[in-house]
Amino acid sequence: MFRPPPPLSGSIEDRIEWADACCEAAEGKLRSDKDAAALLSRFRRAAAGSREALQSTGIVEICRRCDALEGGSCCGAGLEKHYDAVLLLINRLLGAALPKRRQDPRSCFFLGPKGCLLTARHVLCVNYVCRKITDRIRPEGLARLRNREGEELEALFLLHERIKKVLKS
Repeated sequence: MFRPPPPLSGSIEDRIEWADACCEAAEGKLRSDKDAAALLSRFRRAAAGSREALQSTGIVEICRRCDALEGGSCCGAGLEKHYDAVLLLINRLLGAALPKRRQDPRSCFFLGPKGCLLTARHVLCVNYVCRKITDRIRPEGLARLRNREGEELEALFLLHERIKKVLKS
């Protein structure tokens, strides 16, 4: 029924185009699948928990200052190569608008002026913390963040697998 998603070796624009077209064609089918719908809700809650932990530990502020004042960003060009088309489809189902072009040639395709444009992020983006963060954040805060990230990534994995199954049926 649906064409297979383009491979990771294809362009990010091709993966975005597939995700947009697949969302338009299959959104009703995916939302009406009770397991996929439940996993979407579970993921939303888990991702919100991770983002709350990033905020409450001070990591958001550390990253904002690093990017704005020190010219640093961990979201470098090429990071988008890890995003498969199904993960981009998940972002569309979560209401994220996928960009049509990169804002900064030195940055990830999905980095906007206020941070990541995606709701569902790749495991590399979720798990990475630099030394600046590990030196400044208390171990209890990092442990709480890692716990929340684990919940987010587990929900995302299960959702990713369910969507692939529904699309194949």
